[in-house]
Amino acid sequence: MPPSITPLDQSKDDHDDLVFLDEHPASTAAPGTRGAWRVMIIDDDEDVHSTTTFALGNLDMQHRPLEFVHAYSASQARDMLKVEHEIAVILLDVVMEQDDAGLHLVRYIRETLKLADVRIILRTGQPGYAPEIDAIRDFDINDYKTKSELTRIKLFTTVTAAIRSYEQIRKINDSRRGLSQIVHASTELMTLHGVHNFATGVLTQAAELLGQVPNGVLCVQECPEAGCKELHVMASAGDYRHLLNQPLLPTDDVRVHEAMEAALVQRRNIYGPDHVVLFFAGKASRDFVAWMTIKRTLTEMEERLLEVFCSNVAVGLDNVELVSHLHNAAFYDQLSKLPNRTRLVEILDATLAGPGRDDATLSLVDLDHFAETNDALGHQFGDLLLLAVAGRLQSHLGQQLTVARIGGDIFCVLGDSAQVNPAMILALFQTPFSIDGQDVQLSATLGLVRLGEHDGSGADALKDADIALKRAKSQQRAGHFYFSRSMGVEIRERVRMMHALRTAFGQNQLFVVYQPQIDLVTRRPVGAEALLRWQTPDGKFISPDRFIPIAEYSGIIIDLGEWVMRTACRELVALRDAGHDNFMMSINVSQVQFRHPYFLDMLRNALEDTKAPPEFVELEITESMAMEEPDMLIKMLGQIKQTGVSIAIDDFGTGFSSLSYLQRLQIDRLKIDRAFVTEITGSARGSSIAEMVIQLGRNLGLAVIAEGVEDERQAGILQNLGCPLAQGFLFARPMTAEALKGWLSNDALAASA
Repeated sequence: MPPSITPLDQSKDDHDDLVFLDEHPASTAAPGTRGAWRVMIIDDDEDVHSTTTFALGNLDMQHRPLEFVHAYSASQARDMLKVEHEIAVILLDVVMEQDDAGLHLVRYIRETLKLADVRIILRTGQPGYAPEIDAIRDFDINDYKTKSELTRIKLFTTVTAAIRSYEQIRKINDSRRGLSQIVHASTELMTLHGVHNFATGVLTQAAELLGQVPNGVLCVQECPEAGCKELHVMASAGDYRHLLNQPLLPTDDVRVHEAMEAALVQRRNIYGPDHVVLFFAGKASRDFVAWMTIKRTLTEMEERLLEVFCSNVAVGLDNVELVSHLHNAAFYDQLSKLPNRTRLVEILDATLAGPGRDDATLSLVDLDHFAETNDALGHQFGDLLLLAVAGRLQSHLGQQLTVARIGGDIFCVLGDSAQVNPAMILALFQTPFSIDGQDVQLSATLGLVRLGEHDGSGADALKDADIALKRAKSQQRAGHFYFSRSMGVEIRERVRMMHALRTAFGQNQLFVVYQPQIDLVTRRPVGAEALLRWQTPDGKFISPDRFIPIAEYSGIIIDLGEWVMRTACRELVALRDAGHDNFMMSINVSQVQFRHPYFLDMLRNALEDTKAPPEFVELEITESMAMEEPDMLIKMLGQIKQTGVSIAIDDFGTGFSSLSYLQRLQIDRLKIDRAFVTEITGSARGSSIAEMVIQLGRNLGLAVIAEGVEDERQAGILQNLGCPLAQGFLFARPMTAEALKGWLSNDALAASA
């Protein structure tokens, strides 16, 4: 549907106050209508054709009507353009048969058909397929609009501007010199990088167009709608060279200032007997204006040339400034103005390829506990502190070094190893930082890489420094660590294992086995512990001691742990259906899994979905888990107990449990670690720890089970000490679910016999 017409009294940025002659769909002019501007619409959407003709069909432009030519694909347009003549404007869709069909058609029009006069307005409903900056830079188009921004007025304005440009170009076709100069000027300008260079080039090319020496000033006016009237000098030449990079004030030259303000208000070029003021319409309330002194009055042809020149340059000025802003945003930290991570990687790559590689060192500088300072004193205070750190690193380490900021509180120092010295860098933090009259003492931890020992890219060097930093932080704060090849091998092996584990989980290489738990008096099974195993396609088993830490580190343990829980619960139900009613299923829970915010929901859902009786489900947590964040654990265990599930502390005796704290935990069973079971037969006092755990369990009213029982002597001692339950190779090795059912059935038969 065509966009609605904005009422005359409505104030909007679009200013859609045009009164249309007829609200009915407009009919296109008959083919070959004399004096009509011919507008070709190339779009695979018929609605775009009808909406465009509806919006423009009854309007005159430059005192002439419009005649529309329609093509519904890029290939159809190619055929039509071979025979169609006098096309003034092409409204061209980017995405048709292919994502970039419109861009390829632009090249065909300009390079194959040699149609230089026609004005091409690129339109897209999917701007990501052809970013505006790239399209304007790489293709000979005259405007680029998204379909959503083309209201009737904007469409009318855009096409009118294009037709004006076309009319002017046609009128000055006789002046090949002027056209050649405009093309030359545009080409020269597009090769210039940076706002200042481009703006200076505009003054130079405009002067050459008039056969004059550059003598003038080009300014940008920011936010005029917000009442800001300050003109900032972007380029200057001749008598005005001293004004560069400063505000242009009336006191500098009142005549120049007033003439430029008049051009901005009237939004057009102004021509005087000894000067010309050029207006370049910008976007986002940022217009550009140039003053140039001239030695003679301009001819009508020269004025027209300047109009065309300004029309072409306006887009370039706007976009080169945008590119400059994007460059700064992409490569420099906005707070400290130091190089950011992206720029640092470029510098690292250049250093690694240069002669100074062997003597260079890269150091990450991580501010210790900065987050706490930031939270306590506020982000504004934190920003000032970061600026102070940046300033001290720059001023005290020498100008030859590169100082960058690659993260919130992480800086980088790159340069000669003698200067990128841990002692020198850490010494900078011995003196407090004075922020708003307040002294703040900071420390830092360093991770360093000697580039002479590094084989990879700049990005790899940064990763290696980060590995060294993590190692330094794990050992001590306010210290440092150099990266070594062995650390890289260790990390790469961990990453390889992590990817392999993800693949194995998805391909069902992981499975659950069950180790029976035995009553030491009756030697009858009373339960089983569910254990996770990994067998690779070539038949090799990977130890849980290797892959469980990787699963926890990567977060895979969350999905993996939930799957084990559900699998074990389903097996419990299957065993009960087979007649093993009084049977307990023990399931290990990792610390990462236990801390997950949805762990309780996972447990409840597993119990509900599998119909497993919670009174026969036991969760095992390690003693180290039990001693971390006691208040949180007590609350969590209370919520778990409400489900009916029991709790056991695994590996008991390996940690340093507080007995008073242990009494507050809602646990049901203690599990003697296999190391203490092994010691039972090792010395005269070997059973002392196991005996203490058994006695502690008895005093606290907790059940006790020993793991890792491998011979009858160990079993006999534990039974004599009063330990009621045990598990280990003496009784049964871990087995699959099917094997467990058979083992239990054989045990039942043996008991009945």
